[in-house]
Amino acid sequence: MSAAAAAKPILYSYFRSSCSWRVRIALALKGISYDLVPVNLIKDGGQQFSAEFKALNPMQQVPALKIDGITLSQSLAIINYLEETHPNPRLLPQDPKKRAQVRMIADHIASGIQPLQNLSVLKQMGEKKMEWAQNCITSGFQALEQILQHTAGRYCVGDEVSMADLCLVPQVANAERFKVDMGPYPTITRINKALLELEAFKISHPSRQPDTPAELRV
Repeated sequence: MSAAAAAKPILYSYFRSSCSWRVRIALALKGISYDLVPVNLIKDGGQQFSAEFKALNPMQQVPALKIDGITLSQSLAIINYLEETHPNPRLLPQDPKKRAQVRMIADHIASGIQPLQNLSVLKQMGEKKMEWAQNCITSGFQALEQILQHTAGRYCVGDEVSMADLCLVPQVANAERFKVDMGPYPTITRINKALLELEAFKISHPSRQPDTPAELRV
């Protein structure tokens, strides 16, 4: 095994990034210890735009994970790699139908909601950014609530934590940050509450990161 492959994984993360949080949950659930390098998306005009970080991830986004001698970006690609290399505990069900439902919900959030209210988009919206973010999340959550009424048990798909749940919790945190009324989404709210009781979701929480500002810490 090369030194690079044997080295401890390094996660490039921003405390408030929902995509980074997904990966932090996966690493916690799978018991993978790692070093964290904070990338502040606001400071210095955005540290993700530095030449050094662009060399690491040409998309200039977090998260990025250095692991096993390679560098990966895109949270779902990272989670799928962790799933294939550290299969326990499973984040994708063995049953093909349930597995498809997990991927559907994860994609619904990761492709259909989060990118529309991402920092780079909100910067373009000027003073309308709060209203824009609320509209994007609300339309996505209306669909998601309907889907979850068919797939959910204790969590998004049945009673086992899956990749779908890793996407749900950070997106609800975004919704709360943008003051979205969660009243119409009882299923999303119930699942989110159950997940936040789990240790992996607590230790990966934005309020408990090395780069969390003092006033936001718990």
